[in-house]
Amino acid sequence: MNNVFALKSTKEITVTACFIAMTFVATMCINIKLPLMSSGGLVHLGNVPVFVAAVIFGKKTGMYAGAFGMGFFDLVSGWVLWSPFTFIICGLIGWTFGKITEKNFTVFKYVLSVIVALFVKIIGYYIAEIIITGNIIAPVYSIPGNVVQIMTAAVVTLPVVFVIKKYIRLGV
Repeated sequence: MNNVFALKSTKEITVTACFIAMTFVATMCINIKLPLMSSGGLVHLGNVPVFVAAVIFGKKTGMYAGAFGMGFFDLVSGWVLWSPFTFIICGLIGWTFGKITEKNFTVFKYVLSVIVALFVKIIGYYIAEIIITGNIIAPVYSIPGNVVQIMTAAVVTLPVVFVIKKYIRLGV
């Protein structure tokens, strides 16, 4: 039986592990804590390696980078309750981003993947915050941070992807 989520080669495992580590480091080291959020929200650049991984190496690498990189960040940063939610939400963001962009990359597909990632993040964390806090109003205050986080990652990622894709085409 073929497992669609299995990593099949040493190269694939190594690349995925590198993107998990980059996601963790970008989330841990390049962030701004938001004092206004009920959950102590955070805007970070951890989505950049997730998006790059998904576009360049596909949905599985994007999924694992998001799930494990950001899920582990929550575990070690004191947001343990959030970790299972982050694992699922950020894994889904990486998977959908890659599913849309991994074949025949275009700017239209990139914009579509950003929009889908934004909806997954907003809806996923809205539901997670309701479960964690028991409050249906408090999660509304997290939405602006989620939007800033995804849009910042989208702006930073696009030129990076174009450069990487250019070098891949050149065979460098």
